[in-house]
Amino acid sequence: MQQTREKIIDKSSLLRLWTVEEYHYMAEVGILGIDESVELVAGQIIKKMSPQKTPHATALTLTRLLLEERLGKQVLVRTQLPTTLSNYSEPEPDVAVVMPDVLRYLEHHPCVSEIYLIIEIADTTSKTDREIKTREYGKVGIKDYWVLDINKRCLHIFQDPTSHGYQNEIILEEDGQISPLQFPDLSITVRDLLPPVIVE
Repeated sequence: MQQTREKIIDKSSLLRLWTVEEYHYMAEVGILGIDESVELVAGQIIKKMSPQKTPHATALTLTRLLLEERLGKQVLVRTQLPTTLSNYSEPEPDVAVVMPDVLRYLEHHPCVSEIYLIIEIADTTSKTDREIKTREYGKVGIKDYWVLDINKRCLHIFQDPTSHGYQNEIILEEDGQISPLQFPDLSITVRDLLPPVIVE
């Protein structure tokens, strides 16, 4: 009986990956609408969830204000704005802590070498943030990536990037404390990033 060799097909090879240039062109000619909430991650155009719920908006604001207050002019804190990670990825993370100042990015979006920390705030986007984005952020070399899970009230910290994602994941409960890799003197309590629990 003749044996047949099973051919293993990489599903990602069946996808048509879009470049950043093509992504911008689609927006320019109207293929992507002005009000369409999308981002380019690993060559795929991903629709972001909308409208934004109030706990997500509150966590985003708390996080931005805390980082701006504690780090001051050492950083620029950008919220939901593009970052160019590679020729195939231009996500818009909830929070990106990058090199200052605003005019530095007059002609380009922050790139990997200019990014200190990326934080995604997960409510309905937990799967995307902890799977697709984790692989992509790790692959391009983002050294410090956090996912703030506002439903489970915990923080996932991803560090030590590799070509397949991250080697290390730490999960902190709301009373846990963490310091950004770039700013070890700054201690952040997870609870301070989360919206307060409303007791009825």
